[in-house]
Amino acid sequence: MYLFNKHLKPYLPYFFQMAFTISVVGILLFFVDFGFSQSPAFQRYLTGCYIVVLVVGVLATLLRYANREKSLKRSVLLFDTLSILLTMAILIVHFFGERAQQQMSILYDDNLLKFTIILTFIREFSELNIRFKQTVLNPAQLFILSFLTIILVGALLLMLPNATHDGLSFIDALFTSTSAVCVTGLLVVDTASHFTLFGQIIILFLIQTGGLGILTFANYFSYFFKGGATYETQLTISGMTGSNKLGEVFSTLKRIILITFSIELFTAVLLYLSLDPNLFKSFFEQVFFSVFHAVSAFCNAGFSTLTQGLYDLDFRFNYVFQIIIMMAFVLGGLGFPIVVNLLKYIRYYIKRKFFYFSGRKEMHIPWIINLNSRITLATTTILTIVGTSVFFIVEYSNTLAEHKGIGKFITALFSATTPRTAGFNTVDIAALDMATLLMIFLLMWIGASPASTGGGIKTSTFAIATLNFINLARGKTRIEVYRREIAEISIHRAFAVIALSLIVIGAGIVLLSTFESDKSFLSIAFECFSAYSTAGFHTGITASLSAPSKLVIIVVMFVGRVSMLTVMIAIVKKLKQQNYRYPIEEITIN
Repeated sequence: MYLFNKHLKPYLPYFFQMAFTISVVGILLFFVDFGFSQSPAFQRYLTGCYIVVLVVGVLATLLRYANREKSLKRSVLLFDTLSILLTMAILIVHFFGERAQQQMSILYDDNLLKFTIILTFIREFSELNIRFKQTVLNPAQLFILSFLTIILVGALLLMLPNATHDGLSFIDALFTSTSAVCVTGLLVVDTASHFTLFGQIIILFLIQTGGLGILTFANYFSYFFKGGATYETQLTISGMTGSNKLGEVFSTLKRIILITFSIELFTAVLLYLSLDPNLFKSFFEQVFFSVFHAVSAFCNAGFSTLTQGLYDLDFRFNYVFQIIIMMAFVLGGLGFPIVVNLLKYIRYYIKRKFFYFSGRKEMHIPWIINLNSRITLATTTILTIVGTSVFFIVEYSNTLAEHKGIGKFITALFSATTPRTAGFNTVDIAALDMATLLMIFLLMWIGASPASTGGGIKTSTFAIATLNFINLARGKTRIEVYRREIAEISIHRAFAVIALSLIVIGAGIVLLSTFESDKSFLSIAFECFSAYSTAGFHTGITASLSAPSKLVIIVVMFVGRVSMLTVMIAIVKKLKQQNYRYPIEEITIN
């Protein structure tokens, strides 16, 4: 140990930096391997490079343990132990070559070798010192930059030769990547026929990353392995996750990731069980279809590996499949704080019932369902009931004519909930009645709930605006609901979000009308509302848009995902609060 501290310890930081760099090279080779067709000779060269990456990764992990002064969590120790054992087994099998391959063919699988490359990169990346200097980038700028980075990386990956069957231009790759990361679902090329399995996996990765945010993954993995973070980092992440207490920042991150993957896994299993195996060529194809649609549904992305989406004849009348998809995107659209709050209430309710039947008394806890959850749930319920009723009545003899009995109601319910940023369709959008289209405009604009995977101005914003209208008509100066008064700053933010959304959508409509003079105003407006609200609905003009129009839609999708208010906060310099107030005067409004 003395020799280690004296001779090796000073050089460890340089070695760890080199290990991270090599792991990045390993990831780049990973994409080269999958993205391009390889000759047998070059494939052997890549395998050799992978082995070097793994050897350096194992050595770096072992040296960190030798150099570590404080004990690690049991979960980290377990992860490292399993990773090292798996990596060493793979290295030994590859070292002994064909003889070992015959006895342990599973460990000789190239895909398993590439999987360990990903594990190595995650481990090395998590050791980086992630520090958010708010003097350099404020949280809004960091949030926007993270989305821009993943969109650009996604576009480059989608341009790889093996990602598509016929190639993809940069503008189309950028459009598809933006649509996936911003969980929109607008398409310029057919996901089912244009992209290979590798390309569809990239899109799936972009949807998942965009739905949760790349910073969520990066910071959670960093915290998982290190067990701590700087105060400034915690402060920045608390603003992104909406944590009320600074000490709950990483528990919130953990909860978000756990809830997301649990719901997606459960949804994928249910979808798999609801499918007809005869529609798929293999077990893997059915599993991938289930996983892809589970992730796309929960993230409110609207992407599908079916050419006609869920309107496909084999799925149009599969009402169980539609109910599962609908449950997933409704939960994703409610937002993580609401889902956590509901889980807390369900746990409390079950516990009370248990104590009641056992004859013991359980302490009553008031306001488990907080104000934010109450407003969101009430607004969501009202919009769903009104939307379903309107769709059922107006489309009964139109797009619902081909459905029978309960199928009409399920299709109407699905079609009333999906415009609020989910983007899946089980009816022909182009055949909808004008009254239904106008309702969809409103639903798309309202969108999902705050801190969710959906877009739009959000249900709480719409609720606050509606309550304000009612209060003004009744002569009240404060918004009071559920025996609580809504903060003035929330009202200001709500109306700022509404005004800015209309400005962005209006600008998009004007620009598209200029570039696409041959298309109808209704189609253009529908496209812009859908893009800003990340709804993914369209009337069939997306693929035929010109390059300038695609750029406009890309910007509108991006702004809709991060919100125009966030963009303004990122751009406009923040002023310090002043300790004075001018005399107040009323302005004539009407």
